[in-house]
This record gives sequence, structure tokens and C-alpha cells, in this order.
Amino acid sequence: MKQFVCKPTIHMFPTCKDFLAGFDIGEEDLVLSNAYIFKPFFDGLDCRAKALFLEDYGQGEPSDTMVDALLAAASRYDFRRIIAIGGGSVIDVAKVLAVAPAGSDTSAVFDCKELKQEKELIILPTTCGTGSEVTNISIINRTCLGIKVGLVHDSLYARHAVLVPELLEKLPYPVFATSSLDALVHAVESYLSTAASPFTRMFSAEAIRLILAGYTDVALHGRDSLRPRLGDFLLASTYAGLAFGTAGCATVHAMSYPLGSTFHIPHGESNYAVFAGVLRHYEQQQVPGLADLQELLGRELGCPASGAMDSLDALLQKILPLKRLSAYGMEPSQALPFAEAVLRTQQRLLAHSPKEMTVADMSGIYTALL
Repeated sequence: MKQFVCKPTIHMFPTCKDFLAGFDIGEEDLVLSNAYIFKPFFDGLDCRAKALFLEDYGQGEPSDTMVDALLAAASRYDFRRIIAIGGGSVIDVAKVLAVAPAGSDTSAVFDCKELKQEKELIILPTTCGTGSEVTNISIINRTCLGIKVGLVHDSLYARHAVLVPELLEKLPYPVFATSSLDALVHAVESYLSTAASPFTRMFSAEAIRLILAGYTDVALHGRDSLRPRLGDFLLASTYAGLAFGTAGCATVHAMSYPLGSTFHIPHGESNYAVFAGVLRHYEQQQVPGLADLQELLGRELGCPASGAMDSLDALLQKILPLKRLSAYGMEPSQALPFAEAVLRTQQRLLAHSPKEMTVADMSGIYTALL
């Protein structure tokens, strides 16, 4: 059984200036970012790379139409490296750009059986959630199919993953909350995954510890206590990425995709929307590994293992109040078709669930969360 995979070389720099010097960024580089992220940090640093900004080519989470527009824009430049500086959307798109052959579109990339990295890929995450800087996965909304689809291939690994804590300093609190909750979901799902190993569980557990310690500090002392812990949250996100990069995610992610694509909910928030419901289902079923997770949560939250789920729910409510699915617009009549769509389209994720999930299981979870 495969135990652990880490393909990118991981670097840390305290500042963006140090990164530019360390990687000798120049005119043969193409940056993909958001203007509101890139300009405050890099405009005064004589960054000579060409830059494309995601929002100029579409709004919302990555879609095939957005990627196609960016592929056309990138084709006008001559460049050797793609540097993704952003959150999950920027990183997912950059991965597709890095492997897309000249003249291809998103559909051609998804259909290609012989993908290779056409341009060297460097990733700088600017949130503390996706972990995508160390994974070989890109999630794109295939509008032609009406569902988010994961592209998984080793050519999507970055050559270099670069952690710069300075890039988190301007992160709005709601983005911090949803992205760090995404990292927590990654850590928990990989911990419980059927493909988990002692190596991945080590990274999952450390990610959980760092995130819960930071959340406890914020809950007790307010948001001003967050800044000194930004480096910890960035590390936790990467640790969780390393864990799920090998062990995979599972039911939470699978069930979140119809919510995200139908109601245009950000990825981290859509995961959070079903996270507690899935864990409670696992608790009722006493799935393999759950007792170990409850012991871990109990130690970090200072409570008995039997009360760990309640304590976790209470803490997370202080970080970001949980909405009912009906608040996003979901109707009771959608629970069954959503569950059927998940079973039909998300087997890559459901295969890692600690128990086999049925349509009835998932429809019941959706209904309970309405």
C-alpha cells in the first residue's frame, strides 16, 4: 500500500521580496494571481514577471470557460515558468495552464491521456486552506456537464511550493475562516480515509492540532490574536495537503460539490456546510478510525473523547456560525437528486470514505442539515 507522496520541493520565505530574490523572478515568468492580492505585495518590488489576473477572465470559482479564456490570453506570451500566487481558484487554474499543450482547451486537457507539465509550476498559497500547493488535483466546474470535476494527474504537482506568511497578513477574516475550515476538513477526512497511513495520519493530526489551537486562541482572545498564528495556519494547511494528497478526501468533499456548483458557495464554506452532518453520521455508525479521532479531538479541546464532537461544534460556531442548507437556497426536494449525483460522479472521493455511503445515507444527511 502506498504510504506517502510529496513531489514538490517546499520552501519558506518570510517576505515576498525574499521570494523574488530566491527564485530570480524575471521576464520569462508568468504570474497568475488576483490584482487585489498581487498589487499590494509586489507592486513596489520591481517584479518583472508578466501577470494575468483571474478576475479579468471570469467571476466565481474556476470554470471551463474561465480557463479557456486564460489559455487564450497566456498564449500571447513567451514564458518558461507559471507562478500561481493566490487561493484555491488561482492554483487550480494555474495547474491546468501548466499542463495544457499549445492551442488546447479545457476539454482537451481533461480528455488527454498523456498529460505532461509544459511549463514549470511554482505555487505560493495566499490562504490557509486549500493545501493545493502540494497536491496533484485541480477542481474545475465543467459547465458542459453541470458539475465540478477533479482533474488528477502527477503532472499537476508544482515543482516548487513556496510558503510566505506575509501573504496572509491582508486576508479578510471571512476568507481566513472558510479557508482554514477547509484545511480542517482536509485533515479530518484524510485522517479517517481508507487510504490513510501512519505517515499521512501524522500530518493530519498535526494539522488538526495547529488549527484547533489557533481557533481556541481566537475564541478566547478575539481576532487580534490571529496575526501571530498566521504562520501556523499556513503550515497546517500544507500539512493537511500533504496528508490528503496521498490519503485523499471523502464524503464531505463529495457532498459539497453539488452545493458549490448549484448555489455558488465557496469551496471551504460548502465543505463546512456538510462537515458536521457527515461526522455525526460517522458517529452513529461508529466507523473505523473515529474513536482515534475523538481521542485526538478530546486531547486538543480539553474534553472527554465522548464529548469531542459537541466541543468541536461549539468551537467552530465561534469561528464561523454554521448556516442551514436552506439558507443557501436548497429545497427538501433536492436532497435525493443531489445524493444520486454524488454517487454517480464522485466515486473518486467516496472510495476513501470510512464506510460505504449510499444514496439514502447522503440524502438523509442533506435533509437533516436543511
